[in-house]
Amino acid sequence: MKIICIGRNYVEHIRELNNEIPSAPVFFIKPDTSLLTRNRPFHYPAFSNEIHYETELVLKISKEGKNITKGSAPDHYDKIGIGLDLTARDLQSAAKEKGLPWTISKGFDHSAPVNRFVPKSVFPDLKNIRFHLDVNGITVQQGNSGLMIYDFDDIVSHISRFMTLRPGDYIFTGTPAGVGPVKVGDRLEAWIEEEKLLTCLIR
Repeated sequence: MKIICIGRNYVEHIRELNNEIPSAPVFFIKPDTSLLTRNRPFHYPAFSNEIHYETELVLKISKEGKNITKGSAPDHYDKIGIGLDLTARDLQSAAKEKGLPWTISKGFDHSAPVNRFVPKSVFPDLKNIRFHLDVNGITVQQGNSGLMIYDFDDIVSHISRFMTLRPGDYIFTGTPAGVGPVKVGDRLEAWIEEEKLLTCLIR
């Protein structure tokens, strides 16, 4: 399986990092070793001093497809969850300054906590899904799928132009504004609507 992450998909997040609005979905890959499941704790790595949370809705691919049209995209994902795209911001910034790839800042072990998914059929409107992240009981990020620049179907169709999507693949669909650092002892809880789907302790 593969983990595909969309970058720069919420205008306010683009502004907070002083980036440009993309003319097409921007994506990168995390290896399967990035997965952190079953609400297991995340152990702060020694190679970074600035791990940031980025909360995102996650699609679970259910049907193989290549060159998927936007109209048929809904047939290729059946569940939606919430995940954390943990980022070593210091490593990312250093790589960007030198014009180098920043895979190490995104693809390190356990940098993609994901827990439970729910059927997409439970949502009456996929363009109006509310989600948020609490850190130590305080809400730090709030998002709504309706604020995405590129919606779920745009994303699935675009990615499939370049690589085949297969059952079990995950697509992280982008983070809203409010990203920030974590520290040892923090408790992160991610919610879709009123349901908590992910807990991650930082150790």
